Parts: sequence; structure tokens; C-alpha cells
Amino acid sequence: TSLSTPKKKKRDDGMREHVTGCARSEGYYKIDKKDKMKYLNNSRAFAEEPPADTQVRTRPLPGERSEQRRLLSSFTGSCDSDLLKFNQLKFRKKKLKFCKSHIHDWGLFAMEPIAADEMVIEYVGQNIRQVIADMREKRYEDEGIGSSYMFRVDHDTIIDATKCGNFARFINHSCNPNCYAKVITVESQKKIVIYSKQHINVNEEITYDYKFPIEDVKIPCLCGSENCRGTLN
Repeated sequence: TSLSTPKKKKRDDGMREHVTGCARSEGYYKIDKKDKMKYLNNSRAFAEEPPADTQVRTRPLPGERSEQRRLLSSFTGSCDSDLLKFNQLKFRKKKLKFCKSHIHDWGLFAMEPIAADEMVIEYVGQNIRQVIADMREKRYEDEGIGSSYMFRVDHDTIIDATKCGNFARFINHSCNPNCYAKVITVESQKKIVIYSKQHINVNEEITYDYKFPIEDVKIPCLCGSENCRGTLN
């Protein structure tokens, strides 16, 4: 069977009209440079011309202005912002390790130099209320768990890392610490982050002040620093 060659028809915009309805069925053909330039000029003019029902706004709406102010305030201070530092900590975690400590049992040590005023690690655990914390503390004593890793966030919120946590629970107390704990708010949720108080060298133990409330039953402190208070509480 011999197929008749379809006739070449051109549209007003310079593009070839396919008689069969499909470009693939007509094989390869070369487009003239004049036709190609005509098509490109038409498409460029159509793209640059705004729609008739579109009004160009030079001033933002009130809602857009408030959103711009919110974004600017969140980025104020560049890398000094707690939110930006926390995001950096999530993607670039500090190299840390836990091993035997001369202060007490296990401790957390730096495997890389850490500059002052940097986020070291987040204290991760379960957020529980004060009532649940009291119940768990008694249960841990009955189970023979000598140490409970509970960190108070506010008046009624406590982070329990005893059975669900990360390396931050191994940080020991020191009366002359090289880090400090800070509560920050990320997406309406309070988090505890350990900041470096000074420059920390490699293999140096990371410590912070527990700041336990004063009680009659004293817990001895074994930090060994020059200004040691003698007790944790």
C-alpha cells in the first residue's frame, strides 16, 4: 500500500498543521528558520502580555505585610537566632560519645571542638505532667532504678528520659560547668537544649549545673571542681 504524503498546511501562528492529527504519524520534517522565528516571536509576545483582567499591585495587602514582618523577625540576628541554631543542630549534630566518667558513672564527652554559645544537644524524652512524674519516680524506685532522668521544663511539664531518651541524659552535674540548659520554643513546643558556656576541647566531658531545689536530704556532689558546693541540692 502506498500512502499519500499529507499536504503541508500552515496556521496563522507559523506552526505546521498536521493533517493526520498526530505529528508522529507524519515522520520527521525540518522546520524553516523563518517559521521557527515567527513562532518564537509570537509565543514571547504572548508571555510578556499580562491578562486583561489582571491588575498589577505595587503595594502588598495588610495580611502580606504582617507575614513579611513575621518572617523578618524570625530571621533577626541571622545565625544567632535560637530557631536557626536548632535547625542547624538537627541537620548537623555534634559528634559526641558517652563513656565512663570520673564524676559519676557514665558521662558525655565531645569528639570535636565546640565553640562557645553553640547548641550541643537537645534533651530528648517523654513530655509528662507533674502527677505522672511523681508516679513514675516511685515506680522507678520499686524497680531498682537508682537514677531517674527527669528534666523540668516549666511548672507542670517534665521531660522523662529514663527509658526513652538520647545521650543528653548522661551529662553529669558540675558546680563549674562548661554548658548550660536553656528552654526554647519551636513550633509552639518547648524544648530543652544544652548550650556550650565556653570553648570545649576534644575528649572534654560535657557538664551543666542541675540546679536541684534545696532539700533536707542532701545528695553529695562529686564534680571535684575548685568551687564545688559539696551537694547537688
